[in-house]
Amino acid sequence: MGKNANYLPRLIDSQIQDRLSWKGAVCVEGPKWCGKTWACQEQAKSAFLVSSPARNFSNRMLAEMDPMLALEGESPHLIDEWQEVPSIWDAVRMEVDKRGGYGHFLLTGSSTPRVKGVLHSGTGRITKLRMHSMSLYETGDSTGSVSIQSMFDGSFSSHMTGEVDIREIARFITRGGWPGILKLNEKAALQNARDYIASFLEEDIFHIGDERSYRDIRKIRYLLESLARNESTTASVSKLSMDIAQATETELKHNTVNEYLELLQRCFLVEDQRAFSFSSRSAKRLKQAPKRHLADPSLSCALLSLTPDRLIGDLRTFGFMFEALVEHDLNVYAQALDGELYHYQDYGNSEIDAVLKLYDGRWGAFEVKLGASQIDNAAKNLLLIDRKIKEDNPENAPSFLCVICGLVNAAYRRDDGVYVVPVTALKP
Repeated sequence: MGKNANYLPRLIDSQIQDRLSWKGAVCVEGPKWCGKTWACQEQAKSAFLVSSPARNFSNRMLAEMDPMLALEGESPHLIDEWQEVPSIWDAVRMEVDKRGGYGHFLLTGSSTPRVKGVLHSGTGRITKLRMHSMSLYETGDSTGSVSIQSMFDGSFSSHMTGEVDIREIARFITRGGWPGILKLNEKAALQNARDYIASFLEEDIFHIGDERSYRDIRKIRYLLESLARNESTTASVSKLSMDIAQATETELKHNTVNEYLELLQRCFLVEDQRAFSFSSRSAKRLKQAPKRHLADPSLSCALLSLTPDRLIGDLRTFGFMFEALVEHDLNVYAQALDGELYHYQDYGNSEIDAVLKLYDGRWGAFEVKLGASQIDNAAKNLLLIDRKIKEDNPENAPSFLCVICGLVNAAYRRDDGVYVVPVTALKP
């Protein structure tokens, strides 16, 4: 298909390429407008765009009549927004079986169809990759002078990283990582996030599934606003329901909240940061409540009418939104390292903001702090939890402890062994 001169390389590029080398089909899923189509077009040699408006949406009509028509083209063949015609999934699965070998199809999807008893899982034929909006390293706002890998393998080196302006951090949060707005001004970026929410509520939500009970747009917006107010916390369904009731004087039953959360997750608008658990036996009991994040920190800011100036004027909220930015980026980096991102909470009220666990079982612990004055307390918290874990079972100890900070001008290893890294210097 040819390369796009305007394409900014993404960390997921190498993951797509790798999966194509050993799977018949790769499905790239994620929120709308995060760059799935462009990333897959970089790898594809032909494409079938299901949602293309050309010739009165003829591609979609053709696929509905015969899904095999969507599969025609040189491999790797891209089928964009396959979920609009769910029968394409089974057609791809059958064609992969028929052809044998690897690297035949790329699929993209911005929602998951809620169809039971129709779609085959695709196990053995189709592998899935989650795509997110861009990290600071991908947008060029992190120098990448410090790698998470260097902390795992001990090759980290201290160095000056340059001054960071608080307004720049606020701008990164409110702008978000949407590839289509990186060159736009602040006003346009803020409006983009508001438009994204409005478009979802007014249009996209009506294309997901068939159950009309999911369509109370007013209450879904209340839930989104509650999720934004509780960003970077382990807010339970009960807490979300109470929060909505207090803010709107509108009752939202727990079952309804759960149904709406499922809908938002199927649209990749909400993602859970699961609770960490040890791979080795441990007497320490850990809580299992997830942290809930909107797909991009800019969406939380849009729902709460937060601008860079308003964030700077409310440092407590700024701290939560900064944590959302960092954990969003850590999620992207974890995937690039063949790992997963978690958080840690035990029943002694000890918490770690983020845990990055590699496939081989090693893990690193991260505390997230906006200001440099908070580094000492964050390091003490990490060291205390590290000591308790070692006392319980040394095999479960983290590989490293790290404080990720917004306003610090150096990456260094403290005398107590805790790393301090600016978010604007971080990469996988």
